[in-house]
Amino acid sequence: MKLSYLLFGLLLLMSWEAVAQLNVGVRGGYSTSSITYRPEPGRPAINTSNINAPLYGLVVEYFGNKNAGIALEIHQVSLGYTQRDSISGGENQTELRYLKMPLLSNFYFGNSGRFHIKLGPHVGMLINAIDIKREVPDNPIFLPTYGQPGDNPNRFMYGLTLGAGLSKLLGKSTLAGDVRFGYEFARPESQNRIFDMNSSTIEVSLTYMFQLVKPKWKKEE
Repeated sequence: MKLSYLLFGLLLLMSWEAVAQLNVGVRGGYSTSSITYRPEPGRPAINTSNINAPLYGLVVEYFGNKNAGIALEIHQVSLGYTQRDSISGGENQTELRYLKMPLLSNFYFGNSGRFHIKLGPHVGMLINAIDIKREVPDNPIFLPTYGQPGDNPNRFMYGLTLGAGLSKLLGKSTLAGDVRFGYEFARPESQNRIFDMNSSTIEVSLTYMFQLVKPKWKKEE
């Protein structure tokens, strides 16, 4: 958390000293995530179904030139899974809500209508874990609970984010839409109840930003 505050302060300081462009805005959309895991060594990987949830947050974007920049985002996003028992028809579903902070390099191609690519690491902290449904409690190869007393899920997340999309300049404002893929290196399991676990997320979102600091290249025009 302290690292994110430091990065935020550095972005603001750099923008004022270099007289580069600084945009601030909001981001909103939906995410879908799932977990693939091995309950114990030697077993094949088991895929879970997706869980869908809204995401929203704040964006600060710094531009050193017209076509490249760096952005720090702070938003809420949900990870989790849905798992069904084909015999009983029961379903387990868990949602883990995080405060996620990506630091992304942004590359833009075009003028007022632009194609962009985003890439960078992200970190985050667990806000809460909720077992939405728990209809199959006794299946030994199913994922365990994470929202019950004593589960103690790992509170830290970190991984990589890759995205692409389109943006449109509207005077001093920018409207952007993109699709992102996130891969998690951390996992919620902290008690070694699961041998191996991988989590991934797809995010579809819209971002609205407005220009807070006028860029140097526009002042020179």
